[in-house]
Amino acid sequence: MMDEARIWAHLDGLAKPRRSLGRLERLAVDLARSQGRLDPVTQPRRLVLFAGDHGCVVDGCSAWPQAVTGLMVAAICAGRATSNALAAAQRCALRLVDVGMATPPPRAPPAFFRAARVASGTASLAHGPAMDESQFAAAWAIGAEEAEAALGAGCRLLIAGEMGIGNTTPAACLTALLAGCDPEAAVGLGAGGDAALLDRKRAIVSAAVAAARPLLATRPRAAIAALAGFEIVAMAGFFAAGAAGGATLLLDGYVATAGALIAERCAPGTRAAFLAAHRSAEPGHGAALARLGLAPLLDWEMRLGEGSGALVALPLLDSAAALLRDVAPLEAIGAGRAD
Repeated sequence: MMDEARIWAHLDGLAKPRRSLGRLERLAVDLARSQGRLDPVTQPRRLVLFAGDHGCVVDGCSAWPQAVTGLMVAAICAGRATSNALAAAQRCALRLVDVGMATPPPRAPPAFFRAARVASGTASLAHGPAMDESQFAAAWAIGAEEAEAALGAGCRLLIAGEMGIGNTTPAACLTALLAGCDPEAAVGLGAGGDAALLDRKRAIVSAAVAAARPLLATRPRAAIAALAGFEIVAMAGFFAAGAAGGATLLLDGYVATAGALIAERCAPGTRAAFLAAHRSAEPGHGAALARLGLAPLLDWEMRLGEGSGALVALPLLDSAAALLRDVAPLEAIGAGRAD
């Protein structure tokens, strides 16, 4: 990681009044620091969507049936989902990885689809561990392989997104476990929920976290595996490998941030590569970001997932990189310090 003082000195020497671009300059510093260079790159970039199903859906933690995961994956494969539209608008390559869906893979899948299923969905965390440690390791490895492939293709800006009906429940569990958030405060409505659903989710999350917490000190991976989803663990492996490879990791919403908490716990130091794109409407997201020491770029009440919030924030990173890379130094235009 590059010394911040050196980056600020570079920015202060550019042809503009000192610190005149406010938070854009703070973002430029964070971007340069994450890549260890004064001319950070934001192209090419890649969004990898990890898909998985959750056994806890049958226990009433989602307003949507589990089959919607497969329907949405089909829409992404057809290029018609929100993530497709936003990725195309921001010139961001998209990959889709089936880490643990209950439905069969699509017929004649597109080239950007990868079938790498650990299992056909997790077990219900409402009745026991969602997965075992060997499944945790397998999902982590899938995510790491995707990050290494992106790095090998020259990408230094990586985004992980997810598709998995019911995954705000494991995200709330993981936030309570790893960010020290009260379980009830970590639980939100998710997409389309009501007050009765919220009560069920709070009861499920509180009980699951209470069962897993005693393992955290001695068997942290077992504790995390008990509460996680395959797509969330894959994102964690993606983040850890991306950070190790020198990439900037643009963090999406609540579920992706749960993956970030896992990555930091299992691969300490990963958080230095993170930039937080936005703060989700889910109430626990703020606590998760605070645990990672991250301030979100946007606060637009988004809660879709699919990497959508990170894609919307991408132009800000492009602007920060352009500022560092393309603005002339004051001395090059024959001017003195512009304070």
